[in-house]
Amino acid sequence: MKLLILRPDGRGEGEGPSTGVLWMHGGGYETGTAGMVKYLGRARSLVLKYGAVVLSPEYRLSGQAPYPAALEDCYDALLYMKNHADALGIRSNQLMVGGESAGGGLAAALCMCARDRGEVRIAYQMPLYPMLDNEATDSSRDNHAPVWNTRRNNRAWKKYLGGLHSGEVPPYAAAARQKDYAGLPPAYTFVGDAEPFYCETLAYIENLKRAGVAANVDVYPGCFHAFDLLLPFLKVSRRAIRRFEAQYCHAAAHCFAEQPRDAELQKAKPGAAPAAPEA
Repeated sequence: MKLLILRPDGRGEGEGPSTGVLWMHGGGYETGTAGMVKYLGRARSLVLKYGAVVLSPEYRLSGQAPYPAALEDCYDALLYMKNHADALGIRSNQLMVGGESAGGGLAAALCMCARDRGEVRIAYQMPLYPMLDNEATDSSRDNHAPVWNTRRNNRAWKKYLGGLHSGEVPPYAAAARQKDYAGLPPAYTFVGDAEPFYCETLAYIENLKRAGVAANVDVYPGCFHAFDLLLPFLKVSRRAIRRFEAQYCHAAAHCFAEQPRDAELQKAKPGAAPAAPEA
């Protein structure tokens, strides 16, 4: 799998490591490329303006392989980021994830997967107008807004889920199926109220809050899917971008998650032998 890495230019030797951000591209799980992060997306500014190191995985699209291929690719990229933190110049205790649309859905599912597997800890999540719910909601049931609508949404979910489409869907495939939100990383997102993902985005943030997780969402009335990317010159888009960057800066200053030690990982593995006592 190709992994695109964006680093800030001109960092001095004494500046220390950066925040690491794993950013997944959008495209309904069926289109898009990691290269989008360089030209179209919110992650670019995190590198240019705030000195983050951003990794974007070329995860397998649903036309190549349905779920769980994309999620497993992103999880491998997350482990790579953790295991090569020093070489990448990032803080191992400040690994963040994010993405737009389907990339946001992958970011949310990745947080659940990482929590449950216990191999890596995510400090913060930024799933922007995420694609979370394979079932119809009040905003996705009969939506004819520009860019993304009910017809495209139903087709994309069917292709991504493959044989699971007509059966029980796990939360790693569609994060809205999650029942336990405790222990997930703090979150920020924004969404327009004219798009299909409006209701599922609000539900995700509300579920995090109920579980005691710090989570915030900004809603932009009348805005359709990915308005900030397609119409960045509008006042509302500029406001959304400023708010997103402010939330990221706050997280970069306050959100950390220490990685599990080898002994803890050994205990977490089923059937593992007891770890040797420390000297």
